[in-house]
Amino acid sequence: MSVQIIEKDGRPEWAVLPYDEYERLLAAMEMLQDIQAYDEARQALAAGEEELIPAEIADRLIDGANPIRVWRDYRGLTQAELAERAQISAAYLSQLEAGKRAGTTEVLGRVASGLQVTVDDLI
Repeated sequence: MSVQIIEKDGRPEWAVLPYDEYERLLAAMEMLQDIQAYDEARQALAAGEEELIPAEIADRLIDGANPIRVWRDYRGLTQAELAERAQISAAYLSQLEAGKRAGTTEVLGRVASGLQVTVDDLI
């Protein structure tokens, strides 16, 4: 690798290198970032901080299905069971799932807790 060092006030200030070498270093850095992200994800899974979800569930969420309904189905809960966990009525939960009510931050927090997800997963 041929690098030209340019000094300012007697100290190295810039390093000039061939563009193809720059691209190689950039690709290596991106690969390292990908490896680090993979390692962090594996650690989070092993620690129980994250979970893998089936593609069907991800597809439903991406397609715009109501996240409360999708997560409730995935967790195998009835509306009555989730409503009890969230300390709301089944009718209120039904309205949330149908998009007829928005739900307060407090209610969404309790619903999220009942589903073992974050509020961000529901909005």
